[in-house]
Amino acid sequence: MANVSHRGDMTSHPDVSEMRARYARMLGGRDVALVDGPVFLLGLYCAASPWILHYTTSQPALATHNLIMGIAIGLLALGFTTAPARMYGLSWAMCAMGAWMVIAPWIVGSSPDTGVIVNNVVIGALAVILGMMCAGTAAKSAPMP
Repeated sequence: MANVSHRGDMTSHPDVSEMRARYARMLGGRDVALVDGPVFLLGLYCAASPWILHYTTSQPALATHNLIMGIAIGLLALGFTTAPARMYGLSWAMCAMGAWMVIAPWIVGSSPDTGVIVNNVVIGALAVILGMMCAGTAAKSAPMP
């Protein structure tokens, strides 16, 4: 039986440069991995917020709006997780969605109360912040021409 218990130095391995390059490629698009989870949770909360804050009957249009926007934010988060190299270009779309969430209570809703306004402003601000974090990290990890 072969003795596999020794731990040798990998620098003498003939494929060490290829292994390092493959490892760098594999981790290259995952710099924003810590943002994916909060973005998904933000989308989940946005979709569920009309039922959590009980404004489905007083603001039915805004309830539908938040459901659709929450699903869209959640789908962006799933895209960030599954195909980061292709999806981080959409980080700026997340910022635009956040800005829209801030003004939506007055455009989509009809005379929203303070709780609805605060809810959408907080969701929108968090979406803008997380979108900027994704965009900044994606720009930092993009290869230079």
